[in-house]
Amino acid sequence: MKKALAIDIGGTKISNCIVKETGEIVSEVEKRSTPKLFSEIKNLLTEIVKKYENDVDIIAIATCGAVNNENTGIVGSTGNIAKEYPTLKFNELSKKTVFVENDANSAAWAEHIIGASRGYAHSVMLTLGTGVGGGIIVDNKILKGKNGAAGEMHFKMRTDRHRSCTCGSFDCFETYASGNGLKDTAREMLKDDTLSSYDVIDGVKKGDERFIRVFNQWQNDIKDGIIGLSNIFDPDCVVLSGSMAQFVDTDLVTKLVNSDIVTTPTKVVRGSAGNYSGMIGAALLAMGVK
Repeated sequence: MKKALAIDIGGTKISNCIVKETGEIVSEVEKRSTPKLFSEIKNLLTEIVKKYENDVDIIAIATCGAVNNENTGIVGSTGNIAKEYPTLKFNELSKKTVFVENDANSAAWAEHIIGASRGYAHSVMLTLGTGVGGGIIVDNKILKGKNGAAGEMHFKMRTDRHRSCTCGSFDCFETYASGNGLKDTAREMLKDDTLSSYDVIDGVKKGDERFIRVFNQWQNDIKDGIIGLSNIFDPDCVVLSGSMAQFVDTDLVTKLVNSDIVTTPTKVVRGSAGNYSGMIGAALLAMGVK
């Protein structure tokens, strides 16, 4: 049975493990803080690969940033990693094949093969965390776009330049549906610049009506984004993953979405591929598991 060395490269941490073609993780998951300097990132990746490449058939990398359609390199990156990172020549990391895919696309594939969207040909996955990531499956294939950059969840929720986004624009879906979005909604609605997303969740658990109103607005913003995505892609389901997804009432959101969409009914479900879905999905893609 094939095995892949899977590496997840993000702006704050780099993780790695070995994954079988069943999607099972068969080693310890190692985690390290992402170095600030590009040279240190490259050295760390080289060290990881050297340690494990003789034990696996292929190297599978899930990374921040858009990845080209050849799955060999990055065509766009994020602002929270070394600026030279997109120039990394991944094929030079190992004597074996190195397969690269965007982390959200990889996570969407893991959900498609072993998780919540298994058995469905059409799905949208949203990763709700500090920001919002996205992956789209159409006809059992990842939607990549002409250069590999499809699936970025930076469509507009407003047009009055109300909230700035990390992408450099304003009022993107991410600025409302993310953990930071919940924090900003709380600060605006309750006129308190010290509030965090944790304060909101804690307040909801305690039955505080102020925080319940804030939470309902945040969930409504998520619902509005899903309506737009559903109208465009007509998915079998929309999968919510990431640290904030656990708080969403998926049954309620499904009902609200289906009461407003103009396409066929869909369902909103919570991801089940686990915290390491990016590495699992990259490994499955690298090994050709469909």
